[in-house]
Amino acid sequence: MKYDVVIIGGGAAGCVLASRLAANRDNSVLLLEAGPDYPDLANLPDEIKFGHTRFAEAQGSPHNWALRGTITEEQGEIHVAQGKVIGGGSSINGQAMQRGFPEDFDSWAALGNDEWSYEKVLPFFRKSESDLDIQDNYCHGSDGPMPVRRRQTGPCPAIQQAFHAACLEAGFGTTDDKNGLHPAGLGLTPSNNIDGVRMSTALTYLNPVRHQLNLTVRGGVLVRKVVIRGGKAVGVDAESGGKVFHVEADRVVLSAGAIRSPQLLMLSGIGPEDQLREFGIPLVSHLPGVGQNLWNHLSAQMTFKVKDGVPLAAHRDAAHFALHYTAPESSAINDMVLRTSTVVDERQEHLPGVRTRYLTGDVPPERAGRISCTLGLPDGSGSVRLASADPRVQPRFDYRYLRHPNDIRRVREGLRLAARLLESDAYKEVADYRIHPANDILANDAALNLWIRQTVGTARHVSGTCKMGPDSDPLAVVDQYCGVRSVQGLWVADASVMPRIPRSGGAHATVIMIGERVVDWIAAGAPD
Repeated sequence: MKYDVVIIGGGAAGCVLASRLAANRDNSVLLLEAGPDYPDLANLPDEIKFGHTRFAEAQGSPHNWALRGTITEEQGEIHVAQGKVIGGGSSINGQAMQRGFPEDFDSWAALGNDEWSYEKVLPFFRKSESDLDIQDNYCHGSDGPMPVRRRQTGPCPAIQQAFHAACLEAGFGTTDDKNGLHPAGLGLTPSNNIDGVRMSTALTYLNPVRHQLNLTVRGGVLVRKVVIRGGKAVGVDAESGGKVFHVEADRVVLSAGAIRSPQLLMLSGIGPEDQLREFGIPLVSHLPGVGQNLWNHLSAQMTFKVKDGVPLAAHRDAAHFALHYTAPESSAINDMVLRTSTVVDERQEHLPGVRTRYLTGDVPPERAGRISCTLGLPDGSGSVRLASADPRVQPRFDYRYLRHPNDIRRVREGLRLAARLLESDAYKEVADYRIHPANDILANDAALNLWIRQTVGTARHVSGTCKMGPDSDPLAVVDQYCGVRSVQGLWVADASVMPRIPRSGGAHATVIMIGERVVDWIAAGAPD
């Protein structure tokens, strides 16, 4: 078996790549996904199809890897849901389509990646989307595969109205377009949930081209390693149905996500020499940055008692607001995000014992709301390390949240800002009182720092572990064309190539753009 291109991972970027590369009928493309494939929409499980559930994130679901990762020293390891299904994270996520901000991509370019400036990536954002609300022919596309809209057809929930009014009362400005040139301030969150359906890249990019004879999609296939001969990737070893197969390829693309892509590089002999030696893996290329530079968004919660009689159930298309602002004394603009929601997730959950985890004191979780504080642009990063030479054993990873003093300071002050918003007139008819953190904790820096580390949550925006960069960057894993350094015919195209995580607090739209951006480079086999 030989293909022009083998793509490892049918996630958000992998489906984009398969669709676009297969558009050239002279290319034979093989897409390999470890999780199940659902080529027939009629057989797509409800937990994948419908965006109002979180069932696919549960530890017992066949649709996520159910990884274990360390979040903080105080909390230790937690369950981390990463998509293990065709569509990857885009098939199990919360359907947020918040792009990175213009300054994110200009900062990537300033690090030596001039092909990733905002001016150069914007056409690929446009190419990826069909914006159902805004068509201005500059920031937004109207004929791309991915539909984007703002959830606003249903009535605006009372806690969203109060949050919006409180932010205005506090002097924050507004924006009409969170994916536009000026996304900072208070505005509606973009979404790719259309009529209740989670519009994954599997549905929007892959399904329309499945009929093409030059495209082969295989689910239930675990890639064991990339095969490299003479400094060139020539194929993959993959396990399917209990048997190992070798597949030849002219080009290999890793799109397995920011946990699995660095793991596969290391299993293939590419990475820090000391880790490879520890597990008896022959060294192909010493790249010390593989697995380093792990970024992810954290979320700290301030909870409050919602007044009896105030409805909390929201229409599936109700408005959801986000406030992007700059932390006091911050060296970066728009580095923080505040949002509000119910404590009981509006998406249905069936995680065992889930309600016991809510920080609501004696208040029934059904009567509690929260303001979430997200550190959009962290200074501290974590890492991914091999745990075994067996590809079926997950790697070890540690987010190392809040170890950087500037990170804990900004989150601490973000929660205090949330508390001040709650005390404003805007919440008088909505909130009874703050539940957590308690007054004595909120007033004491050390106590609040500890409380945050004990209670902080995480997003599924893992990125940076195979970061792009110039030759002068010793931790760069790929060049700005996403080609793996010192290995020909091998690319990485997923969230792991981001040199910094987008400060917007979202990653999905940016990962799709990455897939769109690298297609021509992979098709050509070299940069233009």
